[in-house]
Amino acid sequence: MTPGPTSPILFFDGECNLCNGLVQFVLKHDKKKIFFFSTLQSAAGKEAKASAPNAVGRNSDTFILYYNSAYYSRSSAALHVFRLLGGIWAGLFIGIIVPRILRDWVYNLVSRNRYKWFGKRDSCMVPTPDIVARFLS
Repeated sequence: MTPGPTSPILFFDGECNLCNGLVQFVLKHDKKKIFFFSTLQSAAGKEAKASAPNAVGRNSDTFILYYNSAYYSRSSAALHVFRLLGGIWAGLFIGIIVPRILRDWVYNLVSRNRYKWFGKRDSCMVPTPDIVARFLS
């Protein structure tokens, strides 16, 4: 299985417990199985970090969504993921009306403390056989 031109690809920190938890959340609620995943530590993830707006700088290990030929990072990426999940989760997209500088301030606060608050893995997550096709190498 490979992503199509409109398939959303979610790039995440493979060593972060919070990020891995969010990937598990998306896998559970992605009823249409439209999402593909890749770690930021992979070659594709490094390319995404170089291409995504607002993804570089002191907080470069950010959450990135590639969808419809556009990159979304930090809080914008998270809100678009909820919209794409559909159902009740799509209602959280209302948060897009909050100015990005405020949304990203909260996002950055959590991101800076994610290892301290949620822990860190020694290695990236290894997908189970039933979901491995949705992970890019």
